[in-house]
Amino acid sequence: MASVTASPLAANALAAAPVDAVFKALADPTRLRIARLLATMELAVGELAQALGQSQPRVSRHVGILCDAGLAERRREGSWVFLRGVGTNGSAAEDASPVVAALARVLAIAEETDPGFARACEEDRRKLAAIRAAREEAATQYFARHASDWDDLRALHSSDGDVEARLVAALEGHELGALLDIGTGTGRIAELFAGQAGRVVALDKSLEMLRVARAKLQHLPTSQVELVQGNFTDLPFEAAAFDTVVLHQVLHFAPYPEQVLAEAARVTRPQGQIAIVDFAAHDREELRSRHQHARLGFSDRQMASLLRAAGFTAREPQALEGGELVVKIWIGQRKGALPNHTASQTSETPLQKSLP
Repeated sequence: MASVTASPLAANALAAAPVDAVFKALADPTRLRIARLLATMELAVGELAQALGQSQPRVSRHVGILCDAGLAERRREGSWVFLRGVGTNGSAAEDASPVVAALARVLAIAEETDPGFARACEEDRRKLAAIRAAREEAATQYFARHASDWDDLRALHSSDGDVEARLVAALEGHELGALLDIGTGTGRIAELFAGQAGRVVALDKSLEMLRVARAKLQHLPTSQVELVQGNFTDLPFEAAAFDTVVLHQVLHFAPYPEQVLAEAARVTRPQGQIAIVDFAAHDREELRSRHQHARLGFSDRQMASLLRAAGFTAREPQALEGGELVVKIWIGQRKGALPNHTASQTSETPLQKSLP
């Protein structure tokens, strides 16, 4: 499984390359410009080609050389491959060799002192601004297509601001550390905690939603927030990789929520915490067909059982009763060891196992 800081595609890129390969990789004006662009934000190869005004195959060859030298790293998101700089503005700095980290700083100085290089970099960033604007416009159009459905659902429960404030308060007093936002959607929860957590990884199954989140979060450095495609029943991370895990309005999409919580427990460090924000049990059956809800909320008894089975000690839940649907916040603390039995080791159905 991939680690939090690097996908399998990026693993080789982070290995220390011979110093001559590193310097050869920078012995080209285009690769110098790519290195400066990747210091600004994570970009797809096609976006780099657009900013540089060059063909995608040519840019791909340059990118390959930079990655082989450890100056950039790749990360796959469905059919797209995104790239980010290594050792620049804190981006993957903990993985960069001292030589690579030093060269990243040298390139920044070179831009300050070389007028020609500075002009080229500035023009590249101007085109990059157009790419950012296009991302934001695509996000706006996506929201417009789904606004009526979301507004109808939001009208049934407490305001987003009230829920977020209560969630932040519920997690106070505990070091957030490395935080995983499962089912990030628009990226709002990742944005909310980006300034408080040591690092945020925002995961979603939908590529379209990840692109919406990318537009929302692009003002944050890649060293602070990373977007990853993945399924909540098979998280692409090593065990005990996170200090805090958040599932905000996600668990009701799971036919078997105990499988989701078992995976969440696997990637949570001992004494780490999980925060689940979801609906209390309700009878709005139309949400199954209109919003694809697999579960009509959760009772406190059911959630306590789910958390206990996954290896968490549950705290007293909190309720926000500002609408027809009650929003609940359940917090659990990870015990020191995984439970001995999981749904895959028994003939019981997952639903039966989650009930006391």
